[in-house]
Amino acid sequence: MCCFTLGCVDLSMVSCNLSHMSTSSPATSRHVLHGVPVVSGVQYAPVIRPGRLPQVEVPDTDIDAADRAAEAGRFNAAATEVATRLRDRAAHATGAASEVLAATATLAQDRAWLGAAEKRIAAGAPAVRAVTEAVDQFVELFTQLGGLMAERVTDLRDIRDRVIAELSGLPEPGVPLPDVPSILCAEDLAPADTAGLDPRLVVGLATTLGGPTSHTAIIARQLGIPYVVAVAGLDDIAAGTMVLLDGTAGTVTADPDPSEAAAALATAQRAAAAARQWAGPGATADGHAIAILANVQDGAAARAARETPAEGVGLFRTELCFLNRDKEPTVAEQAQIYGEVLQAFAGHKVVIRTLDAGSDKPLKFAGHPDEANPALGVRGIRIAEGNPGLLDRQLEAIAAAAKTTGNQPWVMAPMIATAAEAKTFAAQVRSHGLTPGVMIEVPAAALLADKILEHVDFLSIGTNDLAQYTMAADRMSAELATLTDPWQPAVLALVAMAVRAGAAVGKPVGVCGEAAADPLLACVLTGLGVTSLSAAAAAIPGVGAKLAQVTLQRCRDAADAVLATATAADARAAALGILAGE
Repeated sequence: MCCFTLGCVDLSMVSCNLSHMSTSSPATSRHVLHGVPVVSGVQYAPVIRPGRLPQVEVPDTDIDAADRAAEAGRFNAAATEVATRLRDRAAHATGAASEVLAATATLAQDRAWLGAAEKRIAAGAPAVRAVTEAVDQFVELFTQLGGLMAERVTDLRDIRDRVIAELSGLPEPGVPLPDVPSILCAEDLAPADTAGLDPRLVVGLATTLGGPTSHTAIIARQLGIPYVVAVAGLDDIAAGTMVLLDGTAGTVTADPDPSEAAAALATAQRAAAAARQWAGPGATADGHAIAILANVQDGAAARAARETPAEGVGLFRTELCFLNRDKEPTVAEQAQIYGEVLQAFAGHKVVIRTLDAGSDKPLKFAGHPDEANPALGVRGIRIAEGNPGLLDRQLEAIAAAAKTTGNQPWVMAPMIATAAEAKTFAAQVRSHGLTPGVMIEVPAAALLADKILEHVDFLSIGTNDLAQYTMAADRMSAELATLTDPWQPAVLALVAMAVRAGAAVGKPVGVCGEAAADPLLACVLTGLGVTSLSAAAAAIPGVGAKLAQVTLQRCRDAADAVLATATAADARAAALGILAGE
């Protein structure tokens, strides 16, 4: 099988100008479309659609042999220019957006598809035709592989269109810059496009495809843009149509009654204003403390999170300093990166996740094998087995950063599946004078949380992967988006099991997956007994403000009601019924 390097992962409400309302048409008048809610919030605005690459004429005839070297050079220059623009954007972004843009830039210069295109040019194909055929080859391959590899299809097509536009002298396709706050509706969105959005102008997102834990969803959460995925019928809504998007209920209403839409928006804006006033610390209305932490990926993201009421860092993703590197960063380089985050939250809790690479985040220097199903292959802690010293050097760097900054972090491993793995990891972490914990992402780990806790000091539940593995559902599949919804009762039952195991031995169990960014679900998780919630910085005020409005008993009642349901929709409705009035 071909090896394809794919280095890619893991705001305030804006009032719309109601004078831009379109005239209702019989086809769309007050028509409510249903999807899967991803990022909460309500917006009322006109629809915009992403720009598409114009039809480019592809010559049927081959180019002369004497011109083929020049054509190959033109192709490589176009791919390099696309990659350079993406890297420039990555340099000005932070967190997930920066990682996705950098990874997409790497994809633009990946030797697998570049080589396939160059081979076609050498045989006489014009560059545009070579790009199209080469990308089609890998799109077909990845679609057949399914799972996380299929997620890369959208990214690959995005790169194809950007390179063809560069070759053809056309504007780069992507999201237009609207004149007024607008709601972006599309069949699907490349993470690179989402990473570049201005949340002051693109105030809502809705897609026909996509899933609640996709990279695009994670970036939307970081930007604080309400988002609904898997919306059937969305493609029939024309650009310019006024829509009411409800990222909490998961609905998109075309041409709603203007007064009703204005009322819904006003209610949402009041809630957002209240959230902005929340200053922490995290606690329920009756004083039950629950730490509200931030998910970060680098020093810049940590410094930005420090401007929020976040009480610390619940998830520091360390992959960013490893991805897109031909060689492993030195201990000193790593220590400097880790130290930036520890310094930003000096005197506060910082939980560092060790390298979570593999699957859709391969390392060039780690020697990943070709795998038919990389999501179930060598990823996370499993990489350490085939790369002796990689984990030890990372722990050495973390310990060095801790010594330099005076901030002693907690350290956790991803993709732990057995108590034996937890024991081995814990011993290695303690040998560096650090506090060990593990991620609960694999159902087996949740089922045996009590055994794992015999060896580690804390657990952190990653709901994104836990949902995917529990439900055996590709997180990017629109058809399966309801299965990867973190409100799935089966997923929450596993969360409850892990939390009970922690409570039995007095050890903390937090949630650092995207579920913690949903204010309503945060209340349910609190009712289940989690001790901390870690989310994107933009979500922290909303989560904290909602918790401050409810009592612990009300959270427990909601948790009990949710665990008694059989579907994600019923679980969400049960929680709303108990918590909405607070």
